[in-house]
Amino acid sequence: MTTEIETRIEPLLAALNSLMGVQRHLHPVLIDQLKEKVSVHKAPLEEARRGTTESEWPSGTEAIRQSVDTSFELTQKAITAFVDTPDDPDGIFMAYRALRYTPYAVETLYPAAPLFPSVSGFFLEEHRQEDARLLARISGAVPREDTGVLHFKNERDEKGGCSIYIPEYYDHEVAYPVVVALHGGSGHGRAFLWTWLKEARSRGFIVISPTARGDTWSLMQPEVDDENIETILDATRQRWNVDGERLLMTGMSDGGTFTYMSGLKASSPFTHLAPISASFHVMMLEILGPANIDGRPIYLTHGVQDWMFDIDVARVAHQVLQERGAEIVYREIADLSHTYPRDENPKILDWFLG
Repeated sequence: MTTEIETRIEPLLAALNSLMGVQRHLHPVLIDQLKEKVSVHKAPLEEARRGTTESEWPSGTEAIRQSVDTSFELTQKAITAFVDTPDDPDGIFMAYRALRYTPYAVETLYPAAPLFPSVSGFFLEEHRQEDARLLARISGAVPREDTGVLHFKNERDEKGGCSIYIPEYYDHEVAYPVVVALHGGSGHGRAFLWTWLKEARSRGFIVISPTARGDTWSLMQPEVDDENIETILDATRQRWNVDGERLLMTGMSDGGTFTYMSGLKASSPFTHLAPISASFHVMMLEILGPANIDGRPIYLTHGVQDWMFDIDVARVAHQVLQERGAEIVYREIADLSHTYPRDENPKILDWFLG
């Protein structure tokens, strides 16, 4: 029975993978090509959704069935809204908004992971999907209220809360590295959590994805969000076993800029920083006051095709931080626009986790 349903879910997994590929390569000049790429999923999704609705699900899985159906619905909305993006200067911003359905489609699919191996594999790094030892750890984990995906005052219309992922196979005797991942402007931590979940589930670390207190991070008054993030980190330390020597702050766009503003402070608890597609100006360092730069591990990523923050911004940041003694890894990605490079996560983690 579950094998039949799992087969019907495969078009959903394919469509979500396609949407995430579109997110990675989104650029104004490529929109038409990307529309063609996702539009091919419309008919298979409609048929597959109908099939899963008509199928007989195992007893006790009604909530999972409804959640999977919601994932289908949100994926269809993302594709329709993206394909209908107008060909005008505002089209790129409407394309970004259309793709915001995607992480919530992923979120509503996640409860099906324990039931279907292919769905569980979707939430792992590709090269770990056949890792028998990891799969056994995941499938053998006893369900607990303090593991998996947790949300704290972080509904989609709430500000200042956070979403957290704790590996299902969490062991209190083990100290876990932490990645604090900051969303971009007008984003939300509940959505941005999924940017890191596959890697966290595969490698065994904690992800904290806070939501800014305002529409974006408080760059002019960093203490507004600083205090909130440090409170969340302290609460995490009290509840779970955290490796204090491996605390990474990273973020995309405004989240990357705030990574500079917050993470470079002398008082910052973070051991590693990884700003992505961020803005930077040397005056930021003057605003910070006492800073922690000399010997600081920083992994700086930026796209050559970034149309919002030109690549020269990153080159200046690289030069300034290097001159001030940072242990910096600098990555210019030739085909990256102002989008999140999921394919860079493994490289960042190899650097961070050593």
